[in-house]
Amino acid sequence: MRNFGVRAILALACAGACGKGKGTATDTTANAAQPAPSAGATAVVDGATAYQRCATCHQVNGTGLPGTYPPLAGSEFIGASDPSAAIRIVLHGLQGTVTVRGQTYSGVMPPFGTGVPMSDEEVAAVLTHERSSWGNSAPAVTAAMVARERAATASQQTLWTADELKPLLK
Repeated sequence: MRNFGVRAILALACAGACGKGKGTATDTTANAAQPAPSAGATAVVDGATAYQRCATCHQVNGTGLPGTYPPLAGSEFIGASDPSAAIRIVLHGLQGTVTVRGQTYSGVMPPFGTGVPMSDEEVAAVLTHERSSWGNSAPAVTAAMVARERAATASQQTLWTADELKPLLK
């Protein structure tokens, strides 16, 4: 029970530090009607700067926090050749246990693509940064890939679980 309290506090701290502040961990539809669209975007998004909202939990060096937030360095979800699972996690969040590099984690990842609107370009920039940092060497993510996943998962009402996303890992 005590660990759950610590995890809940860490999740709330991360959500607050990341600017979430509205909705609940399982309500990804708070701003779903207003996803930040890609059309007409002209500014180039710096993935390292955009990653700062992720660093509270996953750390600046991508190592995560033991038992709670998984590392992004060497992550099967980040390094998969098809970035669909990683895109879906950023858009709609992740809950429950997840195994990364043989270790189990059980923190809650808030949705940043709907609950805290991020444009397709921002999501692509963050994931491209993660997929090319800390020893990761996966291909870049494009705004078009994010737009495709955003449209395909628009009806998602809850945070994903690792079991739901594992079939997307290739």
